[in-house]
Amino acid sequence: MAQFAKMDKKALQQTRVELFKRYEEYKSQKLKYDMSRGKPCKEQLDLSLDMMNIKDYKSSSGTDCRNYGGIDGIPEAKELFSQIIEASVDEVIVGGNSSLTMIYDTIARAMSFGVVGSEIPWGKLPKVKFLCPSPGYDRHFAICEAFGIEMIVVDMKADGPDMEVVEKLVLEDEAVKGIFCVPKYSNPDGITYSDEVVDRLGTMKTKAKDFRIFWDNAYTVHHLFGEGDKLKDILEVCKKSGNEDRVFMYTSTSKVTFPGAGVAVMAASKANISLIKKQLSIQGIGPDKLNQLRHVKFLKNMDNIAQHMKKHAEIIRPKFLTVLDILHKELGDKEIAWWNKPNGGYFISFNTLDGCAKKVVDMTAEAGVVMTPAGATFPYGKDPRDRNIRIAPTLPAMDELKKAMEIFCICVQIASIDKLLLDK
Repeated sequence: MAQFAKMDKKALQQTRVELFKRYEEYKSQKLKYDMSRGKPCKEQLDLSLDMMNIKDYKSSSGTDCRNYGGIDGIPEAKELFSQIIEASVDEVIVGGNSSLTMIYDTIARAMSFGVVGSEIPWGKLPKVKFLCPSPGYDRHFAICEAFGIEMIVVDMKADGPDMEVVEKLVLEDEAVKGIFCVPKYSNPDGITYSDEVVDRLGTMKTKAKDFRIFWDNAYTVHHLFGEGDKLKDILEVCKKSGNEDRVFMYTSTSKVTFPGAGVAVMAASKANISLIKKQLSIQGIGPDKLNQLRHVKFLKNMDNIAQHMKKHAEIIRPKFLTVLDILHKELGDKEIAWWNKPNGGYFISFNTLDGCAKKVVDMTAEAGVVMTPAGATFPYGKDPRDRNIRIAPTLPAMDELKKAMEIFCICVQIASIDKLLLDK
């Protein structure tokens, strides 16, 4: 079919009639498909079931993991996860099941007590601002809203956030205390930060002495194709430039084993870790060490993790390829939409014509396909161009995914035609 913009009004109207007939046929099927979040499917979760058969309860140090203690994690968990997050063992804290909880707690402590280098707790300042590369992760933005932190949108480029903007803002405004980064297979764009971007983040001058990078490396081992992308070590860059306290790094096994029963880890400079451990000793008496031990016994080492993640990729790669194939066939020649082809992670970032995303998502919901809300990938839920939609292919079965994407493409075309007809 020709590019929609080149079609006359009558041809567009006729095409809309045909599309709407297909849309109504799908609506009549009363479908209920969930593509709202990046959830692993049952087949992925089943890959880790053998972990439930591990009955050990003593760590390598002889600690009884059923009891209190071990505020920063058991030794073997720290050893294994330090390799995943690329830090030394004494720069790592292994916690509960959620890295998002760790991020929330880090910010909560910063608001209450400050961080290493703070002259005053962030919560006592007139204003705290965070830079938010967008499209980005909605739950990062929700944390900022919860604490009253002002969010500043920074555009994402092909190799990471727009560093010209980032460097300007951190240099001129002391209220800018942090930036959120999903540096590998970013949510939702699937971008891996270039070496240059990592270098500039680690070495840039900031007006705030206690500026922090929240480095949420959630998808570090989640490759879809081959060996995947390579990401430069941000902590090492920060150390070499004298900014060793600048970065807090996070990852988890949420999409490696069980999202509801995984293990989370954070890493930072020794000074940061020392302060956080002191604060954690008041906050709790220790994480779920039995779960940490189960994970170490099951995952074993980095080679075994790589093989385990290849099994994940074999399950979800066909889903990503199916989505990309349907998008190409249905929309590829119409110039009404643009999307990425990620090398890893959990999402496909999709852009409509300006002003169409919300209508598309609302229409798909009426037809029984729940997507991430339009605007969710921007601070305050407001996409200034109303165009970005996050597609999450992993949870639905293949037959459901095909139907869901056909419905989605129909809705994109209808919304696009409606916009174009207004301009005719």
